[in-house]
Amino acid sequence: MSVSSSYSGRLPAMPSRRLFVQGLAAGGVVAGIAAAGITPRAFAAAGPGLAGAPRVLSHSRIDLAIGESAANFTGRTRPAITVNGSLPAPVLRWREGQTVDIHVRNTLAHHPTSIHWHGILLPANMDGVPGLSFNGIAPGEAYHYRFTLNQSGTYWYHSHSMFQEQAGLYGALIIDPAAPPPYAFDREHVVLLSDWTDLDPGALFRRMKKLAEHDNYYKRTLPDFVRDVRRDGWSAALSDRGMWGRMRMTPTDISDVNAHTYTYLMNGTAPAGNWTGLFRSGEKVLLRFINGAAMTYFDVRIPGLKMTVVAADGQYIHPVSIDEFRIAPAETFDVLVEPSGQDAYTIFCQDMGRTGFAAGTLAVRHGLQAPVPERDQRPLLTMADMGHGMGHGAAAGMDHDMAGMDHGAHASHGTTAAAVTHPASERGNPLVDMQSSATDPKLDDPGIGLRDNGREVLTYGAMRSLFDDPDGREPGREVELHLTGNMEKFAWSFDGIPFAGAEPLRLNYGERMRIVLVNDTMMQHPIHLHGVWSDVEDAQGNFHLRKHTVDMPPGTRRSYRVRADALGRWAFHCHLLYHMEAGMMREVRIEE
Repeated sequence: MSVSSSYSGRLPAMPSRRLFVQGLAAGGVVAGIAAAGITPRAFAAAGPGLAGAPRVLSHSRIDLAIGESAANFTGRTRPAITVNGSLPAPVLRWREGQTVDIHVRNTLAHHPTSIHWHGILLPANMDGVPGLSFNGIAPGEAYHYRFTLNQSGTYWYHSHSMFQEQAGLYGALIIDPAAPPPYAFDREHVVLLSDWTDLDPGALFRRMKKLAEHDNYYKRTLPDFVRDVRRDGWSAALSDRGMWGRMRMTPTDISDVNAHTYTYLMNGTAPAGNWTGLFRSGEKVLLRFINGAAMTYFDVRIPGLKMTVVAADGQYIHPVSIDEFRIAPAETFDVLVEPSGQDAYTIFCQDMGRTGFAAGTLAVRHGLQAPVPERDQRPLLTMADMGHGMGHGAAAGMDHDMAGMDHGAHASHGTTAAAVTHPASERGNPLVDMQSSATDPKLDDPGIGLRDNGREVLTYGAMRSLFDDPDGREPGREVELHLTGNMEKFAWSFDGIPFAGAEPLRLNYGERMRIVLVNDTMMQHPIHLHGVWSDVEDAQGNFHLRKHTVDMPPGTRRSYRVRADALGRWAFHCHLLYHMEAGMMREVRIEE
C-alpha cells in the first residue's frame, strides 16, 4: 500500500552519487505541482517559509491540513506528504501547562492519515496511532486533538500511518518551560534531520523485502580476504568468513538504507542548499537537534566548536561537553555552543555508514559557508559488536537451543551472575537468523565507527538526568524482550513473533516495572514505548537517564523502568520505520 495515489510504484533510475549527497541548492516543496500531476489543494495553504524554514505556529488552537505537494530535492519532482503545504511540517511552539486544541484535516485523496505527538504524555485517544488509540483520519475527515502539556523540552510529531513519515509528514514540537531552564542562552535554532527518497516509500519497503542488501555496496572481496589471512592467519580468517556466512550477513552491513537511496536533509534542506542559522560572536546558542529520519542514524559534530549537551529527549541532564554525538531516529538532544573567532561553522551530520551526510551552517550572516569535512572511514562490524566476542554465534543453520552453551555471565541488577537465555519462540524460528550472548548495557561505548576517533563522543553513560528517580520505587516485576530478525527476509520482531501474531504486553495501572531488552540482531534499533517514560538504568540497576526512545546497539542488553500511569492501548516499537512495518512492534495495554 503506497502513501499516495500519485506514486507510480516504479523504481526511478538511480541519480548520480554526487546528486544524492549534495541534493539541489534550491530543493524542497515546489510550486510547479501540476507537472507531477498532483492536486494543489494542500499547497495553496502553504504561504511563506517553504525553503527550509517552516513557519512557527504557537496559538493554543491551530489547524493542520495534511495533503499532497510536489517536492524536488534531487532534480526529480516527486510527490510528498506535507502539513499546511510544508516539508518539514510547521514548528509547533507551546508552553508547559498550556491546553492545546489541534484540528487536523485530511485532504489526501485516497489514504487515511494520523499524527502522533512523539514523547508527549497524553490520554491514549490523543496519541494518534491508528488501530490502537483511534481509527485514523479518513480522507475528507478531521480529528480534534486536545491535551494539556505537563512537560517541557524538544520533541517532534509525525504520522503513524503506513509510510507517510518517510514521505514528509514530520515536524518539530517545542514546549517552553514554565520555570527558567538550568542554563542560559541568547538565541536558539531547531535542527531537524531527516532522510528523503525519490522512491515511493511503499516500493522501497517491497524492495527491501526482496533484496534487503540492495544498498550495501561495500561487501568484502578476495583482496580483503588475502589481507585478513596475512594479518590473522588462514584458520582465523576462514573461521571469521564462515561465521558471517552462516549469519547471512557481512560486517559492512551498517544500515538497511543509505545515501545510495537517500538524500539527507537539515530542516528540509539538502547539503547544497546550505541551511543557515545565524549567530553573533560570543553568544550562547541553543541547538535543538531532532532526528526525524525514517531509517538513518546521524553522527553530528561542528568542527571548531565544543558542544555542551543539556537535555536528552526533552529532559534536562547534567551538562556534558563533547565534540560529537550519535542521534538515533526519534531521539532529540539540546546542545549549547558558543561560536566566536570565525564567521561560519559547519554543522556536519554524517550517516552511521559514512555514505552521505546532512549539513548546514552557523554563520554571522547568510551566504557564508565553512569547509565541509571529509566523511570518516566506513566502519566494520565485529563479532564483539554482536555480543559474540567469545565466538558463540547463533545463526541460520546453527543450533538455536542456546541453553547448553556457555555464554559467560553478567551482573543482573547487582544480583548473582546469570547465563543468557533466549525465549522458546526463537528456537527453530525461520524469522530468527541470529542470537546474541549480550550481557552488558555498554552505556559507555560510543558505538561502531565512533570509538577512538580522536574526538570526545557522547555516550548514554555520560548522560545523567538532572533529577532523581521521579517514582522512587523499585520495580515490582521484570519483563525481558529480545529484538529479533532475519536479515535476508527483512523480517523484524520481538522474541521472534511479529506484531500480527503477538499477544499484547499487559501492565497493571500504577505499577513500577522493569523492561529488559536484549538485541539479538546485528542492527541498531531505537525502541519507543508510547504513553510513559522509559527510565534507563545503569549497569547496577540504578535510575540513570529518563528518555522516550532507548537506542539498542547490536550486542547490548539494556534495562529501563516504567511507571504504568497511563491507561489505555499503546504502541511499543522500533523507530526504524521499515522495521516497525516489518513486525518489530507490540501492543502494550495498561489496565486497572
